[in-house]
Amino acid sequence: MAYKIVALADAAFAIPALRAAFADAWAPWYGPGGQGDADLDLRSCMNTDRLPTAVAALDDAGAVLGTAALKPESLGSELGYGPWLAAVLVLPPYRRRGIGSALIAAIEDRGRQLQFDAIFTSTDTANALVERRGWVSLGRQVESLRGPVMLYRCDLA
Repeated sequence: MAYKIVALADAAFAIPALRAAFADAWAPWYGPGGQGDADLDLRSCMNTDRLPTAVAALDDAGAVLGTAALKPESLGSELGYGPWLAAVLVLPPYRRRGIGSALIAAIEDRGRQLQFDAIFTSTDTANALVERRGWVSLGRQVESLRGPVMLYRCDLA
């Protein structure tokens, strides 16, 4: 499957599909009754030269396959770490095709462009993916609405 990774700022048309995907993937936060506002969160990431920023994966026809963001805060930032790889999501029909890894690589590149030495993430579902990309566990967990999540660091130098 051919796809490309673009700045979310260049793919604003993707926001409605991503908003729906966020509500499905993170229902306790973005679903009915949740505190989150997926539309606001996605629109806030339309920056390319500062945080928060995001990328989107699109197929050749422009269909939305997934997204990832680099944010100043996320689950775990209360411990003093940051910035954060966050909101990594590949829509279910497109998983296990390398898209998640490509999204994370794009965020790592964005972190380098913004001159960060390291970025962090907290995850309960993508542990193996970030570890394959060379991220290192901090050996710490924080609690999320879904339970404990592990914290990781990626050195960008």
